[in-house]
Amino acid sequence: MSNLNRRVVLVLLAFAIFTILLLCSDSARAATPTPILVELFTSEGCSDCPPAEALLRTLDIAQPIPGAQVIVLEEHVDYWDDQGWRDPFSSHAFTLRQSAYVERLGVENGPYTPQMVVDGTEAFVGNDRPQAGRTLAIQAKVPKVNVQISSAHIENGKIFAHIDAAAVPSKAEVFIAIALDHAQSQVLRGENGGRRLEHVAIAKQLTSVGKLKNGEAFSKDVTVALDQSGQAHRLIGFVQEGDHGKVLGAAVIRLQ
Repeated sequence: MSNLNRRVVLVLLAFAIFTILLLCSDSARAATPTPILVELFTSEGCSDCPPAEALLRTLDIAQPIPGAQVIVLEEHVDYWDDQGWRDPFSSHAFTLRQSAYVERLGVENGPYTPQMVVDGTEAFVGNDRPQAGRTLAIQAKVPKVNVQISSAHIENGKIFAHIDAAAVPSKAEVFIAIALDHAQSQVLRGENGGRRLEHVAIAKQLTSVGKLKNGEAFSKDVTVALDQSGQAHRLIGFVQEGDHGKVLGAAVIRLQ
């Protein structure tokens, strides 16, 4: 073989190897689902909420959006608690979080239930399946920063974990949410009186664990006390722009 032919063969071989590596890289990226945080503001006192919670369960179990990992979180507000039934999962902290979203996103008619907020950027009626599908399909194409939860375990009534988040170009905050994996509740009074309701990923705590500075990654050990040990929980970590802005990345892990 002449030197010229040998060089041609080497160039073609190098190009073939490069192409294979590129295709493998693209395939790996495509195989990694994009995390989408779906928050549902709900209440056991609201008769419109069970269909929204059923939709949330479907998103959680079926994961129907190609290329996406839907991370769900039920946040029970407390402004229904004086309407005949006090929601055992309600918290004023979630009412305040919803109110902040309402103000930031310019939602008309104030806070309401059920309300779904997707990645901190889109809010709509929580039982609107077509709208949920459209919004999630769009968000599945939005690049996210890498968030990882590791070394997570429950010990002596506490959750121990380590959370890492990649650098972001703007200031952001790192949150963790502790949620019951699932629960059932027998409602005795109010709009849902006599109904047995099913819940999934019920938020118990939502806490800021630190801030991301421009161009700096985040890494921290976290410890959170549980108020209902002995049950299955989820630990959700997410990065969010300030003032309840866009969710830049998220991760979830289940704990027993």
